[in-house]
Amino acid sequence: MEEAHEVTVETTQKKNRDTRNTGPGRLLIAVYGVFAISATARAGYQILTKFSDAPLAHILSAFAAVVYIVATVSLAKPGRTWFKVSLAAVLVELLGVIVVGAISLFDPVAFPHDTVWSLFGRGYGFVPLILPVLGLLWLYRRRPARLTE
Repeated sequence: MEEAHEVTVETTQKKNRDTRNTGPGRLLIAVYGVFAISATARAGYQILTKFSDAPLAHILSAFAAVVYIVATVSLAKPGRTWFKVSLAAVLVELLGVIVVGAISLFDPVAFPHDTVWSLFGRGYGFVPLILPVLGLLWLYRRRPARLTE
């Protein structure tokens, strides 16, 4: 009887590690959700009103919006597949913030209009630079347990 209880506890612990929407993860998902909405609104407005002025910047804004949407949804979903999707989305976000941030800093002519990731997210209080780091830390802490059987 005690052995069955240990197996149940172990299974429950593994199942809990496959979720990322508990505790601080809820706040992380909420922040990603806010960025998904704001980046989508920004990209939509820019594309509808100013696309010809800076097409690259506006396409990157739309790309950032998609990344934030995917990160938000995947962080909220349990399971190994969604974990991998979350990891990919957060890594793409980090790479995007670093690359776009560096290019916009060293070659401002390349981005005549800001994107969410311009100047490492300065227009958003540098949250776009900090968010993927926090996301990766959370994903590391909540990575799915390996199957030992």
